[in-house]
Amino acid sequence: MAVAKTTVEKIQELMHYPEQIRNIGTVAHIDHGKTTLSDNLIAGAGMMSEELAGEQRVLDYDPQEAARGITINAANISMIHHYNDKEFLINLIDTPGHIDFSGEVTRAMRAIDCAIVLVDAVEGIMPQTETVLRQSLKEGVKPVLFINKVDRLIKELQLPPEKMQERFIAIIGDVNRIIESLAPKQFKQSWQVNVQNGSVCFGSAKHKWALSIPMMKKKNISLKHIIDAYQGADDSWKQLGRTATLHEAVLDMVIQHGPNPKKAQEYRIPIIWKGELESETGKNLLTANPNSDMIFVVTKVIIDPQAGEVFTGRVFAGTLKKGQEVVLNTAKSNERIQQVTIYKGANRLLIDDAPPGNIVGVVGLKNAGSGETVSEKAVTPFESIKHLFDPVVTIAIEPKNPQDLPKLIDVLKGIAKQDPTIAISINEETGENLFSGLGELHIEIWMYRIQHDKHLEVIQSPPIVVYREAIVKKFGPIEGKSPNRHNKLYVTVEPLDKNIVDAIQSGAIPEGKMKKKKDDVVNAFIEAGMDRDEAKSVIYVHKGNILVEATRGLVHLNEIIEMVMDGFKMTMDSGPIVKEPCRGLKIILNDAKLHEDSIHRGPGQMIPCIRQSISNALLLSGVALLEPIQTIRLDMPVEYLSAVTKLIIGRRGQLLETTQEGDHATVKAKVPVAEMFGFTSALRSGTSGRGAWFLQDQDFEKLPSSLQNDVVSKLRKRKGLPADLPRPILD
Repeated sequence: MAVAKTTVEKIQELMHYPEQIRNIGTVAHIDHGKTTLSDNLIAGAGMMSEELAGEQRVLDYDPQEAARGITINAANISMIHHYNDKEFLINLIDTPGHIDFSGEVTRAMRAIDCAIVLVDAVEGIMPQTETVLRQSLKEGVKPVLFINKVDRLIKELQLPPEKMQERFIAIIGDVNRIIESLAPKQFKQSWQVNVQNGSVCFGSAKHKWALSIPMMKKKNISLKHIIDAYQGADDSWKQLGRTATLHEAVLDMVIQHGPNPKKAQEYRIPIIWKGELESETGKNLLTANPNSDMIFVVTKVIIDPQAGEVFTGRVFAGTLKKGQEVVLNTAKSNERIQQVTIYKGANRLLIDDAPPGNIVGVVGLKNAGSGETVSEKAVTPFESIKHLFDPVVTIAIEPKNPQDLPKLIDVLKGIAKQDPTIAISINEETGENLFSGLGELHIEIWMYRIQHDKHLEVIQSPPIVVYREAIVKKFGPIEGKSPNRHNKLYVTVEPLDKNIVDAIQSGAIPEGKMKKKKDDVVNAFIEAGMDRDEAKSVIYVHKGNILVEATRGLVHLNEIIEMVMDGFKMTMDSGPIVKEPCRGLKIILNDAKLHEDSIHRGPGQMIPCIRQSISNALLLSGVALLEPIQTIRLDMPVEYLSAVTKLIIGRRGQLLETTQEGDHATVKAKVPVAEMFGFTSALRSGTSGRGAWFLQDQDFEKLPSSLQNDVVSKLRKRKGLPADLPRPILD
């Protein structure tokens, strides 16, 4: 126990020296070696046995992770590394590689400043490598590169040194192309990874060795030494972990090239916080001021059997203390901090306080969810943590025993807090509880946890696909009347340009009310192709739809505009045809005829009025359903290419690209999510287990006209809506 206490004391001491802190995470495609690397870094810090590194998977402590051999949860650990006679505090987050759990990656990126991108030397850059790199660059996180599994190039592929170097150069080039296209403007060049400056390491996490140019000079080792060790008659490669020590090479790289939290906040705060940078709060965040009011952002919520809900996150300003009274800026509630802890994998160690730049766990924020901004005084919240993909696979869920319904609703609310990439819709009237996730495995894991961890038996429907309602042409102005017939609103609807929808999806255009016509938001609309005057007239952005206020000189408009926005949001959340969310709509408020007396234009009049006018316009324009489409990459031996092509075409898929290299083939295709159920097992049986597929992108596209009526009638039947389609109310 004394040893652990000393570690905690050392960590607590280092927490006060931001220059000696590095907040890092591992990001990579599934099975490229993140957890094995993390084990080695932890063993190097003396926090687990070196022999067990790579076997123990110390950060995979969920029973489902052990059973499936994959990482599902992002896991934290704080450790100490010695570099140039100085001690550094390394806060490490190990993230999942499976696409269904990439929400964990998105949330972890908010807390860290430097991402170790792992790439398998044999497989190279894979779709999920690109996805996680996109997520980290979007959050202003600087990448460094670790090329893993180099032992396979030597032992399995038996490549000579020059061929190995060619492969390294190709991988580095691919990574740099992604960095150049997605890094913040000022870092497109300076963040490029480079062998010469030591921002690239290569090695084998499994065999516990790594090299970088600085390490080669320091230890006087070359790539030839490594190759000779593997080609020697004895097992001399087993000694490589002692000479070219993995944790030393990787953590030295992180300290040299990863920014300290103070430095990182100077450029990250403008990316992730849209408040006034010149304000006192803005200055405190930019400088990571330890003496200001405290600001903490929650990036993860877990349920601890002993402590209850534990909220992991990062302190961005001020000092987080036990017993502190705090404000939850999004949930609009006041709480008290009960515990502050640091992480050692599954264990949490109590501390008294945490200055800025540190990643810690907190107990006591019962109303907080991931992305919540917690502060001593009310502040502008941080940007919501936006995931690249929407939840598109849904199941209906109900308790086996009807008496367990209140318990199920509590459990579902808890899950929505823990995992914001799960969308939960609880309909108290119909009793239908819809549970939407990123994929079949994502839902399967949560169903397992509900039944086994929460001891709640549930009945679940087969998977359902989430659709979106949209239009194909402009229509309007169309009138809507308030129930008392004293007020009229006139709106036009038109499809929103795809560039603008994409900019909203990526976070370049923020969602919500346009409180101040900020130049950067207007410019983001203009960059996406909108006219400047119209960009200035946008008053609300919601789920890929916008509301434009284009009236002229209306006297009472200011008094009703909040109600118009509320009605707009409600209609966008539940479209007129099948009550699915709308997407890609531009709603223009053209004119209004309002009663003089405010008592006749309250919420009960104006919200139905705007909803009716938008619904009328949509119905007259002609609503079409959009279905989710996944762009996937498939890898297989060449002899299975025709079988895979048939499989894709048989599922309404579209082949985009086919490449062959030797006896290996790669196919890029677009397939509707509705046709993807059971795809993994169909691919396995069609390729004798030798084919694999990976998600590259996801979007919504118009459902083929031949399927529209059938899908609409099935959705209306499932939701208990009348068989006859609604008609516009124009009397």
